[in-house]
Amino acid sequence: MKIKNIFKLLAVAGTLALPVSCSDWLDVKMSDKIMENTLFSTNNGFMTALNGVYMGMVDVYGEDLSMGIIDVQAQYYNMVNGNHNYKVFANYLYDDEAFKNRSNSIWTKIYSLIANINGLLVHCDEENSALRENYYPLVKGEALALRAMLHFDLLRLYGPSYSESTKSMITIPYQDEAKRDITPLRSAEDVLGKVIKDLEEASRLLKDNDPIFTTGVGNAVTSDDGLERADFTYRQLRLNYFAVQTLLARAYLWKGDKSTAYRIVKEEVIDKNKVDEENMIFPWTTQAQVEADGKNDLLFSSEVFFAIYNSKRSTSNSRYFASALQLTSRLTFVGSNPSNSQIPVFYDDPDNDWRSTLGWAVYTSSGSVTDDDDDDNDDDDDSEKVDESSSLYFLKYADASRDAELDGTETYLYMVPLIRLSEAYLIAAECAATPEEALTYLVSIREHRNCHMSIAATSMDEIRELVTNEFAREVIGEGQLFFYYKRLNLETFLDGSNIRGRYEMLTDNYRWPLPDVEINKRGSTND
Repeated sequence: MKIKNIFKLLAVAGTLALPVSCSDWLDVKMSDKIMENTLFSTNNGFMTALNGVYMGMVDVYGEDLSMGIIDVQAQYYNMVNGNHNYKVFANYLYDDEAFKNRSNSIWTKIYSLIANINGLLVHCDEENSALRENYYPLVKGEALALRAMLHFDLLRLYGPSYSESTKSMITIPYQDEAKRDITPLRSAEDVLGKVIKDLEEASRLLKDNDPIFTTGVGNAVTSDDGLERADFTYRQLRLNYFAVQTLLARAYLWKGDKSTAYRIVKEEVIDKNKVDEENMIFPWTTQAQVEADGKNDLLFSSEVFFAIYNSKRSTSNSRYFASALQLTSRLTFVGSNPSNSQIPVFYDDPDNDWRSTLGWAVYTSSGSVTDDDDDDNDDDDDSEKVDESSSLYFLKYADASRDAELDGTETYLYMVPLIRLSEAYLIAAECAATPEEALTYLVSIREHRNCHMSIAATSMDEIRELVTNEFAREVIGEGQLFFYYKRLNLETFLDGSNIRGRYEMLTDNYRWPLPDVEINKRGSTND
């Protein structure tokens, strides 16, 4: 079955399971209780509800919490002297109505998804549940992991940079019951504890039951047009065991527990990913895949543990990155070509690194796309000498070319990655006992990005800088760099608006204020 056909079916499932709010099908009204009970009266009903959550995540993770505003807040991009359409988010103007509206929307959509998950979980453990025995560990495990992931991202947005001095701060509610009562706001420590608890239970359920260990990611084209065949395939588009373990390591790293984070990524992710000396469940993407004619795999998709499926990803690309956009609307690096731009600052091996050579292109005022123009004036004041007649545009999410030969297996053309193999290696590098060990993980990533330039470090401080730079390169467009900076409470980092510039961050800006929709419901502030 072609990839599009599978997700047409899943999209239909999603519309059945994802109403405007959780109360539409978890209401106390008798008619809604009948609807709820009908939904969970069959095994397919459980899958409909679970698929609905995954499909609903597109509304939040398809753009805002991946390639959109959250990456703008990581200062990746050129804000054109403060005149950019996304300046409200780049400048952390949390009192602006544009930000408030977006924050209210994200908050409401995520808690609606969580309410749907809680309803599903209640029915998983009911006596005489219609959920088949072989489905139970997958459905419940994925649902618990989804609940944890959604709460964790809310905590990372609306909570403080986590530390001993901030962990007692009141943050968000952890909604773990299928009730409509207002749930108390909890401390950062309490929320993180519940995130970890849900992820550990999800891991236990998936460990011996995830088909990823027997059949792999399951992206093979099949002739079956039924949902059941898709239930155990396309594991990269579901929270599989490797994704859950990496999420768990993320959570422990947020907590500051490096030893546990290291153990998880080393033993449960990196080691378990190796089937034997030559094969991996999630193999490194090959040169042939990256350079595929007209359909470059710039996501390094074989390495993606979990991605959202976005059937309208090309529309998202056009909204944020397309060469046709004016610079005041486009998300791009400052500069006019790969030599005279942020590219040689951001990438330390820009002439070889695929993320640089294939990830960016030049658009000229005449409308033609050009190759790299040599520029011998790199020592000049680049911010003042950028050629405004040409500019860069980002290709990571570009659609396949019109003449590309597609066979229906190109899942990556619809993926928005949220968790990937390289993150596990970067966590291992950050948490390693010695610089020498840390370098082995960093070199592994770089070798599979075609980097020829060697790296060296003699201290863990130097490793931290290398990890930071590599992390930024790996997850651009994926919504993780802002959270990385926040976890470390960094006060300076690369500034996408100034070549070789550093952005000076007010650390209070790392924390989004509790949205008005929640404050109004409670009749109080988040103090």
